[in-house]
Amino acid sequence: MRWHLGQARAEQRRWGGAGSVAVVAALAWLAGASGPALATPGPDCSRPFSLALHDHGLLYSAATGGGIDKDIADEMARRSGCKFFVSLMPRARIWQLIESGALDFSLSGISNPQRDKFASFAWCFRNRYQLLVRRDAQVQKIEDFERQRGLQLGVIRSFRYSESANRLVDRLAEQQRLVHASGLSALFAALTAGQIQAMIIEPFDLPTLESAQIRAQTQVLDFGDAPVPHGLIMSRASLSDTEQSRWRALIQEMQADGTLLRIFEKYFKPELARALVERP
Repeated sequence: MRWHLGQARAEQRRWGGAGSVAVVAALAWLAGASGPALATPGPDCSRPFSLALHDHGLLYSAATGGGIDKDIADEMARRSGCKFFVSLMPRARIWQLIESGALDFSLSGISNPQRDKFASFAWCFRNRYQLLVRRDAQVQKIEDFERQRGLQLGVIRSFRYSESANRLVDRLAEQQRLVHASGLSALFAALTAGQIQAMIIEPFDLPTLESAQIRAQTQVLDFGDAPVPHGLIMSRASLSDTEQSRWRALIQEMQADGTLLRIFEKYFKPELARALVERP
């Protein structure tokens, strides 16, 4: 597969999403369908598709140009034979464009009643959320953090988490105890500087969590929630129900033949990769 950046920029101007969208890897063009035959009719490739990534740990790194979401996007292009241009933007902007129909896809999204009105999903993996707390905050339980009104929680704009984590975020929002950031690296910087006392983390944050400074300054508290499904986000405004079903079937095939597991094993130890990818 070859990525032509100049051609991708031209396609981006032609098909929308131009302006503030920064193209990081674009227009996967396959001369023929080289992937395995799908059990159901494949997606309609009569037009190019737009897919946005967000910079978030092992999911995607703008510094390296790689990550789990990028690998899944590459495999979607390979199997379908469709043209894609892939862009990088903040998560909040992604949800806005998915809702309007100006963006076809994103990855690693979770659903809620509001999002279900304008997006549908094809599940790829499940993960758990935890609270990363500064040791000098003197917090032993998550309830302790909520009771100490001087403590601030850092969150990424538009992010939602597991049930208990969402309840904590919503209550702290009412108390004006949230500090918003556009991405993960800004949150870690604020945490190490003491500008916030906690942040919500997930397995994709492991490279930063393993740094000596973070380990020395912080502890991890578990919310105890069930794993939350994450997956391909599809815009209801730009994709018909039939096309959503076809893309969902493609993701399910990647799950069934072990492709998703192999992608995750590039970034995690085998037992954690299996726990993230395997269905309950």
